[in-house]
Amino acid sequence: MEELERELTEVTDELRRVQQALRETAAEYAALREEEKPDKRALDQLEARLAELRQQRNALQDRHLTLRRRLAGKTERPRQDSSPVAVPPEPGHRSLPLGRAVLAFLLVFGLVVSVGLGALWGVTRLLAPPPVEGVVSQAGEAEASFQEEPKTLEQRLIGLYLALRRDEIARPAGDDDTPVVFVVEPGETAVTIAHRLEQQGLITDATLFRRLLIYRGADQKLAAGTYQLRRNMTMDEIILALQAGRPEEVAVTIPEGWRAEEIAAHLEAQGLFPADAYLALVRDPSRFRDEFPFLSELPPGATLEGFLFPDTYRVVKNEADPEAFIRMQLATFDRRVSGELREAITNKGMTLYEAITLASIVEREAVVEDERPLIAGVFLNRWRDGMLLNADPTVQYALGYQEEQGTWWKRPLTLEDLEVDSPYNTYKHPGLPPGPICNPGLAAIRAVALAPPTDYYYFVARGDGTHVFAKTLEEHLQNVERYQR
Repeated sequence: MEELERELTEVTDELRRVQQALRETAAEYAALREEEKPDKRALDQLEARLAELRQQRNALQDRHLTLRRRLAGKTERPRQDSSPVAVPPEPGHRSLPLGRAVLAFLLVFGLVVSVGLGALWGVTRLLAPPPVEGVVSQAGEAEASFQEEPKTLEQRLIGLYLALRRDEIARPAGDDDTPVVFVVEPGETAVTIAHRLEQQGLITDATLFRRLLIYRGADQKLAAGTYQLRRNMTMDEIILALQAGRPEEVAVTIPEGWRAEEIAAHLEAQGLFPADAYLALVRDPSRFRDEFPFLSELPPGATLEGFLFPDTYRVVKNEADPEAFIRMQLATFDRRVSGELREAITNKGMTLYEAITLASIVEREAVVEDERPLIAGVFLNRWRDGMLLNADPTVQYALGYQEEQGTWWKRPLTLEDLEVDSPYNTYKHPGLPPGPICNPGLAAIRAVALAPPTDYYYFVARGDGTHVFAKTLEEHLQNVERYQR
């Protein structure tokens, strides 16, 4: 027994030494990762050292447990038996009563189950997924929101699966460090979050990521908000980022139908960033083309006008950045303008850019929601027939900012205004203007994509927000005489 106690003491001391070395190595690894250009070879050596120390720790813990059990068995008092010699049962008598037989069976069964669970526990300790030492949050501080050891049998079984794929867990989806805007909606499940992360190229396997969430105990801790992630982040780094507490945010609402200059002025008025910085990026779509392939349809000289999706955005006021804000708007456009809508646009014989240009006119023309599809249908008929669109909002866009009225949208227009020399003047140039005149909302885009066939070619405002539609010029002139005398 003295030998067992001495060995237990040695194993305990060695276990403490290995645990201390593991903590120090993990800290060294985290510090090296924080450097601007970390030495990859040094990182690989530290990763190998961490793996070696974890194996040593696991083996020592198993040895420590075995020695404690053996020592406990040695110190138990021997059972007192008044009959030192076993007496065989008399012939004709049962050697073991039924109750004792059942008890013996239960003991043997329990022993088998215990051995099986013990073996499973040992395997999960040996084949464990990568722990989180050295993983840091976006803020650069070590996080402790992961549970260190699996608590349930389900987590241990998932641990075996993850252990076989530990290299994939530790390998980022790519080496691109460009920030990617990722929005977690309130109440969104881990399943949909994982799926969207895979779609955006931030992870390589949504199923693996979801199971890692469960194993880490983080599947119920993902916080709603807007995040800037990168494709060179590991799965654990992304999990930590999505759990991080968000600084206080402010809500910024961009209404439908505003042009880029109005959005820029509003963002500056909110104290986020200068309007000029925002507009400079709006005029440079090439900066965003790689991340948003739908921008490839933009013709030379085009801006992002039309694609700055109107919505309510939540931003951290002191951390607001014009490029990040535009990425949020483009990401929202990409998400809200679905594949079905884009297919419907193609079936209309239009490109996405042409559809958004027409939707921007519909956005400024329509007041009553029910009229949007009819107004879109009128413009589609005139566009297909090569006619003048005769759309007042395009002239307002061409006229620009009106100092006296303090608006970008002059009202009312005069006959002289309709003669303004601009490619955006649809009273002088047939077909669509060169590009969108504002940033339309989803309803206007849907109105163009899903506009029903119509025989109407004209409409005129009644003066109460609604319009009256006509099929022929004669009918239209009668309506003008009636409603706009």
